[in-house]
Amino acid sequence: MNKIMIVEDDESISSELKELLQNSGYEAVVLQDFNNSLNEILRVAPDLLLLDINIPYMNGELLLQSLRKSSNTPVIMVTSKNSETDEALSISYGADDYITKPYNPNILLLRIGAVLKRIKTNYGANSNKLSYRDLLFDVQKGIIKKDSIEIVLTKNEMIIFSYLLSHKNKIVTRDELMTTLWDNTEFVNDNALTVNISRLRNKLKEIGYEDAIDTRKGQGYILS
Repeated sequence: MNKIMIVEDDESISSELKELLQNSGYEAVVLQDFNNSLNEILRVAPDLLLLDINIPYMNGELLLQSLRKSSNTPVIMVTSKNSETDEALSISYGADDYITKPYNPNILLLRIGAVLKRIKTNYGANSNKLSYRDLLFDVQKGIIKKDSIEIVLTKNEMIIFSYLLSHKNKIVTRDELMTTLWDNTEFVNDNALTVNISRLRNKLKEIGYEDAIDTRKGQGYILS
């Protein structure tokens, strides 16, 4: 069953969308935390994203642009704006399709089906796979793959690596990582975070990336 995440701040619309998708055989998840939308999307790891342009904190086009730095998750932009400029911007930022409100539910379902079919044809599976250097990070399976070698990550290691990857080349504080883990219902204290980082480093070292995670004293960590 394909998982679709709805990024829409109008509760009535998101509720209708969720019901429509569930009745059509999809697993539907509605984004709740718009203040941490990118992290939530990476955590949920949907097979497809329905993304509205007008959302709080960061508009949909900028969110899409940020998402594309670390994820190939298929995205259909859903918006009330009806202009060629908005469509062109969305496609240039990496959207797979674009539909305007008010839309015909059957047309939306057809577009969702078409995008998922196209992605499956192109990649042989869902496209929720991230890349880091020459590594493949399969979020749903929780593995890092290099050629024929597969490294299995624990849930905490996967969350940490996803967060670092989404903030690649930027310093991430220990507080940020602990907050992210806590938000995912995994309580991690300061010492436990150090242990998880160490284990993740060792797993990356096994495939030749001992330099991947750098410690910045008094600041945090950086994945480069």
